[in-house]
Amino acid sequence: MKLELFQIDTFTENIFQGNSACVVPLKTWLPDEVLLKIARENAVAETAFFIDNGNTIHLRWFTPEIEMDLCGHATLATAYCLSSILNYPNSKFVFETLSGELTVDVKDGLYYMDLPSRMPEPSTLPDTIIKALSIQPKEVFKSRDYVLVYESEEDIKRITVDKSILDLINLDPGGVVVTAAGTDSDFVSRYFTPQSSILEDPVTGSSHCSLIPFWSLRLGKDKLFARQLSERGGQLYCENKNERVIVAGKARTYSMGHLWIE
Repeated sequence: MKLELFQIDTFTENIFQGNSACVVPLKTWLPDEVLLKIARENAVAETAFFIDNGNTIHLRWFTPEIEMDLCGHATLATAYCLSSILNYPNSKFVFETLSGELTVDVKDGLYYMDLPSRMPEPSTLPDTIIKALSIQPKEVFKSRDYVLVYESEEDIKRITVDKSILDLINLDPGGVVVTAAGTDSDFVSRYFTPQSSILEDPVTGSSHCSLIPFWSLRLGKDKLFARQLSERGGQLYCENKNERVIVAGKARTYSMGHLWIE
């Protein structure tokens, strides 16, 4: 079986930056074990598989290890693929996902994702995560992910994580977000996933489901500009809408090709 395969860099205007995702259109669903093998072979943070059902598009996301309940950058990549590569005329896409119905509006080169809001609540940090961090947070919160708040952007840049220790805990499907107020942005963050082949995610749309309501409340504003401070870096245009959040970004095509499975 021959399938199309697109690799797209998201939350960036430049290739080799942002977060890379693969997108694979399907006519019918393959067995989950095959989807997982494709994701492992692609060796990027997420592979998105979709089936066009007409009015809606069924979308699923796989890391090299597991199926995810939500992935922002692979959703953006899918909308970009549909609009800019496959030439769908839509200015709005409706996706059916494990996190419910998600919409993406396309306007002036930006892809506006309507995602669920996940306000994090005060929490305590497991000892394993404490030991894995080179710098300790000043505040700890949790939703799907642990959200660790630091004093400054410089702390976020300098922090290191001991993978051998972090991998002792399983947060499936969550991770650890470190965040602080930004210097030339409203807030910055980095994202780490225990027991994942890719420890630090370059740009994490889904973590902003928690970061947006948190920083919106703390900064007293609904529209925010965010940076993720991974080595590749990324920019996110954010809006708090109470029960929902808008996460927007740009994207670029890196490669187009095919894959073959038996």
